[in-house]
Amino acid sequence: MRARIYQPARNAMQSGQGKTKQWHLDYAPASARDIDPLMGWTSSHDTQTQVRLKFDSKEHAIAYAKEHGIEYVVQEPHKRQHNVRAGGYGENFATNRRAPWTH
Repeated sequence: MRARIYQPARNAMQSGQGKTKQWHLDYAPASARDIDPLMGWTSSHDTQTQVRLKFDSKEHAIAYAKEHGIEYVVQEPHKRQHNVRAGGYGENFATNRRAPWTH
């Protein structure tokens, strides 16, 4: 059984860093999903893919995987670049701009 250990990124609707501090352990699917011929729903006999474990640190997640004999892959998070320019949004409408603001 293979698992992925990662720290989730914030979604597009978040402005803050909420729900991005914990580390998750997700199991990889053991078999392909089947399509029901009557309804067209996808299903799987593998229930481990529904399990997501949360840990306070990467080390705790790795220790859990080693303790239970789970093969794992660690994905390091991509950190945000803080390229904030001086002035911000209000600077667009300043009266002392070098070039006139147009649409």
